[in-house]
Amino acid sequence: MSNILIIKHGSLGDIAQASGAIQDIFDFHKGDNIYLLTTKPYFNLFKKNPHLKDTILDKRLSRFNLIYLFSLMRELKKYKFQKVFDLQNSSRSSFYKRILFPSADSTIWSSSETTLPKDQSKVEFDKKPVLDRFKHQLDTSGLITNKTMLPDFKWACSNIDSIKKKFGLNKYIILFPFCSPHLQIKKWPNYNKLINLIKIKFKDEYKIIVAPGPNEIDKTNEINAISILKENKSLDISELAALIKDSSFVVANDTGPAHMAAHLGAKGLALFGSHTTAYKVSIERENFKAIQVTDLNKLSPEKVFEYFIKSLN
Repeated sequence: MSNILIIKHGSLGDIAQASGAIQDIFDFHKGDNIYLLTTKPYFNLFKKNPHLKDTILDKRLSRFNLIYLFSLMRELKKYKFQKVFDLQNSSRSSFYKRILFPSADSTIWSSSETTLPKDQSKVEFDKKPVLDRFKHQLDTSGLITNKTMLPDFKWACSNIDSIKKKFGLNKYIILFPFCSPHLQIKKWPNYNKLINLIKIKFKDEYKIIVAPGPNEIDKTNEINAISILKENKSLDISELAALIKDSSFVVANDTGPAHMAAHLGAKGLALFGSHTTAYKVSIERENFKAIQVTDLNKLSPEKVFEYFIKSLN
């Protein structure tokens, strides 16, 4: 029995996307112990993943914090990992490789760098859809990839019966109208107009809700929807995942919850401007689609409503 390490620090959308790759690693290494190195926001979440033996916390302190770096490397070395799957593929995880396995190839350290196609640069390779990159990485590392292209994030869900009872949630549409302050290019400005169109069409058939993050609670008064909180705080990731999974429909900016919805099997739409493409981030699924425009400010609520009606049915 060997110890295997997966590195996945974040972000939220990336965590959902990596679920299939993690399952394929587990299936290929049945009988081995699979550990995952992650950051504080996802440490407890990953403890729910049935394919992992345990999670290891990386505080991601400065690389110049030599005391912390020595402590983390000592912690990792004690497991005597036989193989590492770097699903983060960041400069930090590459830095860890140089310390732990400086001369390792893809048989020991699987990453986008060690499995890079010979005819492509890293810049060219990174233009491919994220799930395609995961698949290439694992295929080149000798794995059988049955789930990598079909991530299933349902393992993250917790029981939210009490929350649904409190807010009377039966049939509901969940919106994610917010985004990080430094990523305003991702924000579609017409959610209230969309809400009006939905209410005119469906009356009270659906409740329309939002589930704000910790830094979004004070913004919910801008949206004409019910704000779902637990003891006046944001839902945790597992509760949010369950809320999304049980929804009738999701409309979201290109944020973490949109990627969660895509890989929870939820019906929904993600709205994309010019910041990236739905193709590159592998968000479209059987039930979850995207609208891609050059300028989100010019995307009309009528157009989104039209897509909504088609997809809802």
